[in-house]
This record gives sequence, C-alpha cells and structure tokens, in this order.
Amino acid sequence: MTTLTERVRDAVGRVADPELRRPLSELDMVRGVEATGVDVRVSIALTIVGCPAADRIETDVRRAAESVDGVGAVAIDVGVMTPAERQALTSRLRPARGMPFGPDSLTRVIAVTSGKGGVGKSTVTANLAVALARRGLAVGLVDADVHGFSIPGLLGLSKGGEVTQPTRVDQLMLPPVAHGVKAISIGMFLQTGEDGASGQGAVAWRGPMLHRTVQQFLTDVYFGDLDVLLLDMPPGTGDVAISVGQLLPHADVLVVTTPQAAASDVAVRSGLVARQTGQRVIGVVENMAAMALPDGTTLDLFGSGGGAEVAAALSASGESVPVLASIPLSPALRASGDAGDPVVVSHPDDAAADEITRLAERVAALPRRLAGRLLPVAVR
Repeated sequence: MTTLTERVRDAVGRVADPELRRPLSELDMVRGVEATGVDVRVSIALTIVGCPAADRIETDVRRAAESVDGVGAVAIDVGVMTPAERQALTSRLRPARGMPFGPDSLTRVIAVTSGKGGVGKSTVTANLAVALARRGLAVGLVDADVHGFSIPGLLGLSKGGEVTQPTRVDQLMLPPVAHGVKAISIGMFLQTGEDGASGQGAVAWRGPMLHRTVQQFLTDVYFGDLDVLLLDMPPGTGDVAISVGQLLPHADVLVVTTPQAAASDVAVRSGLVARQTGQRVIGVVENMAAMALPDGTTLDLFGSGGGAEVAAALSASGESVPVLASIPLSPALRASGDAGDPVVVSHPDDAAADEITRLAERVAALPRRLAGRLLPVAVR
C-alpha cells in the first residue's frame, strides 16, 4: 500500500510544465511533499523568477493534489531553482549545443518559400502550422523572415501593442505557444518602435547577422520533441535562403505562389535554389485562387494556372512536384490574419480554411526521404 505522501507526489509529478511540456517530476521541479494527517504541503521550484506560467503551474499542482483520495487541505510552497539546479535542467534538455534538427532527427522540417512578397506565404504558413497541430501533431514554427516578420501577429501573439516573449532559462529560450504551435520570431525581441507599438521596430541586418539569428533560433530555442518544424522563409533567394540551405540541407520545401504569371515565374526560382542546397521541393501551394461568388460565378482576380505552371516547371528535371493546394481568395482569411485568429480555428467552414485543412492532411501523409538519416537497422 502506498502512503498518502507517495500518492500525492505521484499525482503532482505528472503535472506538465506548460512551457516545457514535460512532467514536473522529470524536470525535478517537485522539491517535496509532506503530510500531516490528511493535510498535505507540496513544495515546487519554478525555473526562473517571474515565470509566466507560475500561476498555471500552482493551480494545476493544487488540483492534482486535491484529486488524490483521502487528501484534506492542500498548501503549496512555490520557490525558484538555484543556478546549479537550473544549469542541470538545461543540460538535460539540451545535452550538447548543436543542431537538434539534423538529418537523423525524427522531426520533419519544411521550409515555406515564395519568389516574391505579397503572395500570402506567412498566412499560409501560420494556418498550416495550426491545422497540423489540430491534427494532434507537435508543431514548431520559426519565423525566418527576419526583415518582414509577421508570425506573432498572425498567431495572436502580438495584440494591443504587446508581444508575447519567450521565457529564458539560462541559455535556452522557451518559445510561446499559440493554438498548439510553438513559435519564435525576431519580432518577439525588438524594442518599442517609433510608433509606440512593441515589436514593430525595423531590422537592418546583413548576411552574417541574419545567418546567426536563424542559427540561434534553431539551436538555442527549446522546442522539445516535434513532429513538424515549419520555417516561414523570406521571399526570394537571398541570404536567409542560403543560410537555411546550409543549416538544413535535408529540409523539404513548399513553394507558395499566386495564380498570376508575375508571381509564378519568380516562385520557380526559390524552388530551384532550394534544390541546389540539397533540399527537396515537396509541392506547390497556389494562394489567392478563384473565389466562388454567391451568384454561382467565380472571381479570378489574379488569373489562373500559376500553381500548375510552377509545379510543371519544377517537375521538368524529372522529380514530380504536385500542386498540394489551391486556396481561394477569402475575406475571412484576411480578417482572421489581421485579428491574429487563424482562419482554420475562427472560420473552419470557410473555403480557404477547408483547403488549408486538406493541405495539412496531404503534408502529413507525404512520405519522408531517408537520405542522410541513421536508421535503427544492422546488416548481418
């Protein structure tokens, strides 16, 4: 028979840290449990002073302790880890500083690219990330569009002039979570801009700084175990595209375009550059496609056929590249992006949301290539 103290410790230890997404017992955050008759006192240690998840952790610990049969009053003592305890924790979370998303990683890495700006690449990326998370996948999102970052706003992490920032635990950054997606962006670190809005400052960086920023997002941010990591790439084939190609040569690539020729012609280039670094183009997404009108007609505001043309051009080398989605023009998609409420959540029945949901299904079902991966098999 287990004692009341042991049962409470077991229940409290199963509570998950909302940022690290691991049980408190695994993180050594439960310092002790004492029982006096049926009353218990639980001592926990937060990772840092001012932990943004402190109230939630205390509430969850109290609820877990109170759920144990036979428990009377519950008291919670909240402390903070010592520097040595915090160092031990970060060492366990990240045993060696390096690329956690290398070729042998179980995480599928997908870079979302476009040839030019204004095609809705970031909107597609944010909604695809949320749609994948709603399918039960563990999803991370890196806003690699350092100069034109927009992911915090699209995910609702930037509202009312305030931007949700990552929590720092020594050298690790814990990304904020929105709609089940762990996201990181340079916009979470900028000081207040001239317009008074936090996170709206401009970034005037060149190659080396851009490379270092993307590298730090991939190595110093603790995403935990992910099924999918999406990268919202800047448009074109500049410094960041080259850096990501060097850091993640095994990544898959989704090319976003609009139906018009002006966008589709340059979209092909982003796919070709990705291939030069060893990355694989897994598909094309056509955004702002024809919209069905109430009278039964359709509105081809940006023409038609651009997605198919990009897919055909990228398939010319012999590697078949399909059109994975054709997302129609949608007022709901635009309004949801402005409000920081992804359309796949706020208007799941909208035509654009429905197509993005199908895109998530197709992406999740695509087979992974095995080149460069270490497989758990041996030749005899």
